[in-house]
Amino acid sequence: MSNVKVLLNGGQNITFLRPDGYFSFHNIPAGTHLIEVSAIGYFFSPVRVDVSARNPGKVQAALTENRKGLSELVLEPLREEQYYEIREPFSIMSLLKSPMGLMVGFMLAVAFLMPKLVENMDPEEMRRAQEEMRSQGVPSLSSLLPG
Repeated sequence: MSNVKVLLNGGQNITFLRPDGYFSFHNIPAGTHLIEVSAIGYFFSPVRVDVSARNPGKVQAALTENRKGLSELVLEPLREEQYYEIREPFSIMSLLKSPMGLMVGFMLAVAFLMPKLVENMDPEEMRRAQEEMRSQGVPSLSSLLPG
């Protein structure tokens, strides 16, 4: 309870909860104000509070998210905060969809499909391709470097 802060208008005024769970702000001018609760591990809905100028001490409060009026200002957490993401379980599909998995799959397809394509190649075309490769020779590193 001691780590729960109550903020008025985004931190213009700050107070802490008392041991009995109550809080108070003093000398607040008439008008519309926003109360927010900051508590580790919990999320609270902000509350809009209207302090009456005509009737001193008269206060009306409403939750901001559903505009529901509150007869008494009791703040309860909407949910517990999730600070960590839950890791997805292992899946073969996630491995195959990753960039590395796609590259490996492509290389395996090339390794198994290229021999099949070469077998179906015209023998005359195969001879021409081999002769071109022999005439070009193996490029050396010095021929690739400029200068």
